Amino acid sequence: MHKLRPFYLLREDDQSGVSGTGIVATGFILPSGTAIMEWTTFHSSIAQYKNIEDITNIHGHGGKTKVMLLDEISVPPTEKKKKKLKNE
Repeated sequence: MHKLRPFYLLREDDQSGVSGTGIVATGFILPSGTAIMEWTTFHSSIAQYKNIEDITNIHGHGGKTKVMLLDEISVPPTEKKKKKLKNE
């Protein structure tokens, strides 16, 4: 099983006045470490980041926005992966 790690961004102070405060984005960390994030604000978008540390460095605003990790979610392997595992 692969693990997806869901997270959200919790913003205490909105320096720019664009995204507001509270939970401003949600996302998942993929098994590869890549992070996918969707802004839940009025100006919404979806972005891909190399890792969760990049999100913290770009959107953390000196600790005023925190990445909050949730429980892991198990995801079954794809059919291609299943076949590969059977042949090993």
